Amino acid sequence: MRARRRWAVVALVVVLGLGVGGYVLYEQVRPYLHGTGCEVTTSEGKKPLDLEQGANSATIAGVAFRKQLPERAVVIAYATAIQESHLHNLEGGDRDSVGMFQQRPSQGWGTPEKLRDPVTSTSKFFDALVKVKGYLDRDLHDAAQRVQRSADGDAYARHEPDGRLLARAFTGREPATVRCWYPPDDDAAPRRAEAVRELRRAFGSRLQVVVPAPAGQDAVRVTSRRSGWAVAHWAVTHARAFGLTDVRHDGRRWTARNGHDGWQRDEDAPGDRVVLR
Repeated sequence: MRARRRWAVVALVVVLGLGVGGYVLYEQVRPYLHGTGCEVTTSEGKKPLDLEQGANSATIAGVAFRKQLPERAVVIAYATAIQESHLHNLEGGDRDSVGMFQQRPSQGWGTPEKLRDPVTSTSKFFDALVKVKGYLDRDLHDAAQRVQRSADGDAYARHEPDGRLLARAFTGREPATVRCWYPPDDDAAPRRAEAVRELRRAFGSRLQVVVPAPAGQDAVRVTSRRSGWAVAHWAVTHARAFGLTDVRHDGRRWTARNGHDGWQRDEDAPGDRVVLR
């Protein structure tokens, strides 16, 4: 009887050990299980994106912020870029078309090198859009077509729902709605200074970009909750490119190691700054 009890205890210990060991192993490999990607979840629904699409979406919203454009302009830009490139920064396209908006150097948009830069191509798109008389009151496909002059202008209309969804997230109207994840890369050195420069290039000098922050961090001072979440979502979508491991803002925190879990509660995350680590 005693021997039987001893064996039962041993078996229980083994099972518990295996369970604990399995959990520890799972926690170690979990960041690698989900692959790579982003997801936007708003009141309009959900949309999966790859990392490049996420970064380009955030850049479009940032340039609109710099130019002080309304959300409707951002929706038009998203619908256009989805139709033209699926939000990818393409090396080429039809004839001499390049970039996210498939702009053509031969039509005076600029050099191929500049049009392959998402900040520049987005800025050029918005500059042309605001010249369209009454663009805010036009049907989306009409406004987009007057900028793009494409073969099938009606095609832009089908992407308006996705454009609204993305705009709600990336303009910061709906907070903590963008999450990105990718396997950890221990060799990726943080390049926060470069991230801040690129952030400022997209959003412009209205952001007080660098403020005193503890060692190992950079902080971006924001003027409103909405601009704060636009910046925070930009940081998450660009985290892998710049080696960012931690983004904190407005009572929430995103970490690269647990990126698939999205934004978690963090009472110490400031509301007037976006903290990058």
